[in-house]
Amino acid sequence: MDADAIREHFAAFGAVRIRRMFGGAGIYADDVMIALEAGGEISLKTDVLSQPAFREAGSRPFVYEKDGRRTTMSYWLAPASAVDDPEAMVPWARLALEAARRGKLAKSAGRRRPQATSGIEPPSF
Repeated sequence: MDADAIREHFAAFGAVRIRRMFGGAGIYADDVMIALEAGGEISLKTDVLSQPAFREAGSRPFVYEKDGRRTTMSYWLAPASAVDDPEAMVPWARLALEAARRGKLAKSAGRRRPQATSGIEPPSF
């Protein structure tokens, strides 16, 4: 997927910056990586607070294999409802931005990331 196509997916959310990496692309907003594109699919940043919303929407984590080892990352596939509809992508991109900000804040403060105490509801449309 090229940079213009990625920007189209996030058009209703706002400006994003695209950075090519590892045969795919990192997608940034507010200087944090909120998503990645790999193999023509967009996966959004999650954390323990936002993952239940993605799971409830039928999403799955991004997994890659290297040297025979499977690694699961903290990015989940964009829900099907958001893939072809930039308006439907907005609440999911916001969840990703919030997760990325929490991760950056926890990392800079030297703290552990937030633990799930109550789930975040999936975006309502």
